[in-house]
Amino acid sequence: MLKPNPIRLSVVFLLIASLACAAPVVTVATPDANLIGTLVAQTVVVGATQTAQAFVPVTGSASPTVAPELPTLSPTATASPIVVFTSTPAVPLISVSVATNCRVGPGRVYDRVGALLVGEVAEVIGVNPTGNYWYIRNPDSSTGFCWLWGEYATLSGNPLALPVYTPPPTPTPTPDFTVRFAGLETCTTTWWVDFRLENTGGVTFRSISITLRDVSTNIVLSLSANEFTIVNGCPGSNTRNVLEPGDRLAVSMSPFSYDPTGHDLRATIILCTNTGGTGLCISEDINFKP
Repeated sequence: MLKPNPIRLSVVFLLIASLACAAPVVTVATPDANLIGTLVAQTVVVGATQTAQAFVPVTGSASPTVAPELPTLSPTATASPIVVFTSTPAVPLISVSVATNCRVGPGRVYDRVGALLVGEVAEVIGVNPTGNYWYIRNPDSSTGFCWLWGEYATLSGNPLALPVYTPPPTPTPTPDFTVRFAGLETCTTTWWVDFRLENTGGVTFRSISITLRDVSTNIVLSLSANEFTIVNGCPGSNTRNVLEPGDRLAVSMSPFSYDPTGHDLRATIILCTNTGGTGLCISEDINFKP
């Protein structure tokens, strides 16, 4: 049997003491009874809820269908339509489909100072109170203005913005007309000349007289009437009592007893405002060869 060694026992005791000092100190918390009860209750509720959602009781012949909740969509931005602007002339412009005279006032009684031709464009300044004449920049003058009849006119722009102009006073009517040779007619053994008349003045004519001279034979024919007659060949004739401003009509001369074709003829035509060749009268001469 071994004999205890005092030195060896001392070393063992020192090693045990050092291990006891190095061991960590563990503190064990005492659980709270109330907290444990709350956690247990929440666990039970959650379990019951999960069980209720999973279990769907079957009653009747059909099972209820739970529609899924659709997500709420935010409105999407839509593109605004593109607005297309058409250009409108700031200053109204006017054109015509038929060449139209331009006068110092809105009407034939006013003097002609220009004309708007087909293909031309003029600036519109105003309109008359009745809306049938346009006050425009004179196409034949860089500084003047005149009135254009709107019968054959087309306007570009906004006419509602145009001012209404009061026309100048109506001038004292003056007589005027134009005449041209319209043809030579015949019926059996007679021949006669037709003339085309246009009243370009501001008065009405009620009588006519014509003097026709055959320069080649020096034969003179004459006609005086309170009406205007056109002979329509052999069957008959048409007659009008007056020639009003702006009117156009044909008149026939007294007949020749021979064919004047190729002769030099000269005619003087007089129109008067009253019957019997009285009142205000005006004459025109014309030379022609049928």
